[in-house]
Amino acid sequence: PRIKLGSQGFEVSAQGLGCMGMSSSYGPPKPEEEMIHLIRYAVNELNVTFLDTSDVYGPHTNEILLGKVISQFVLSSSVC
Repeated sequence: PRIKLGSQGFEVSAQGLGCMGMSSSYGPPKPEEEMIHLIRYAVNELNVTFLDTSDVYGPHTNEILLGKVISQFVLSSSVC
């Protein structure tokens, strides 16, 4: 299923992938190849289109990682 994100008409998958633990907060950064595999699996096999990240974790570390996997997507980053 898909849900609306915000008021601009964007739709994303109801299931998302939180990216915080890929580069910070839960120990050292995870191996890049493993995280690329995880993102590809989520997008290609689970049809995830909502990838939740923030430049607070890097800066830009996860966004660069996502860019290596996905060429066209809507990126929403929250500011804390």
